[in-house]
Amino acid sequence: MGGADRTCKTDLDGVLLGMGNPLLDISAVVDQAFLDKYDVKLNNAILADEKHFPMYKELADKFNVEYIAGGATQNAIRVAQWMLQVPGATNYIGCIGKDKFGEEMKKSSTSAGVHVHYREDETTPTGTCGVLVVGGERSLVANLSAANCYKVDHLKQPEIWALVEKAKFFYIAGFFLTVSPASILLVAKHAAEKGKTFMMNLAAPFICEYFSKPLLEVFPYIDYVFGNETEARTFAKVQGWEIEDVEEIALKISALPKATGTHKRITVITQGADPTVVAEDGKILKFPVIGLPKEKLVDTNGAGDAFVGGFLAELVQGKDLKESIRAGNYAANVIIQRSGCTYPDKPSFV
Repeated sequence: MGGADRTCKTDLDGVLLGMGNPLLDISAVVDQAFLDKYDVKLNNAILADEKHFPMYKELADKFNVEYIAGGATQNAIRVAQWMLQVPGATNYIGCIGKDKFGEEMKKSSTSAGVHVHYREDETTPTGTCGVLVVGGERSLVANLSAANCYKVDHLKQPEIWALVEKAKFFYIAGFFLTVSPASILLVAKHAAEKGKTFMMNLAAPFICEYFSKPLLEVFPYIDYVFGNETEARTFAKVQGWEIEDVEEIALKISALPKATGTHKRITVITQGADPTVVAEDGKILKFPVIGLPKEKLVDTNGAGDAFVGGFLAELVQGKDLKESIRAGNYAANVIIQRSGCTYPDKPSFV
């Protein structure tokens, strides 16, 4: 399982494909007054509206900001690529603007070993995400811009669809439901027809609440559902389940109808420092996370994405659930000790 035997795995070429909203994270440690000014709650993710637009400039002017290639799916794919250490194992699709931020993003992801295939929009700037950190906890305010301009026609181009044909595993964060449900369904149906593995993330409470219709349309195709306890509870509430217990919710999510019997649905719910809950075959499994003293916590931005990335890296190599969760916990633990969704040159996961 060490580095040496991973690098010779030629069968991993293009094995994992991600599709989502590429955003350049503008990350800064701020204060509560800044959150209050823009009506932002900690530990949440929202789409920017008009009142948030001046925030990005104020962030850059008043605080010490870092620019990091982001977006939930892109983060997870970058982490999976880092864990795998096999160039070209991962591909990523999304839409950026033809601008400096777009170039930064391309450079950042490509240097991480991810093969990116962006649709470039001539008229709209690259999407950004304000990452506001207070006391190690984070809140995200996404201004999708060009990420919102992804079109299913790009996916249907022969050279892009060839990536879909080649991949055996697909991961899409629920945020992409706000942009191109048609693209998601196209990939989901392909995965079901070919017996491949299709995975999604509940992403944020607002996705479960306001995009429940497209989410439920794609649900029969989802083999692995990821989420955190807040998203799981919001999903349950929207479905009218009237249950708060995360374990019960995970079981009910797994039991929702599936389009094909090739794979059973596995639900994975993270709970911050509390054990990760997994529903499989009508049973609950719990996995403790790696403990971290408060003083070592830098920020939680990207922790959920990193967990998924670590999980995917083992899954695409045919590892079992326990090993995949262990890798997810390892990756999340690394990321929360650093600023943004960043990591050292090499993983030390064994």
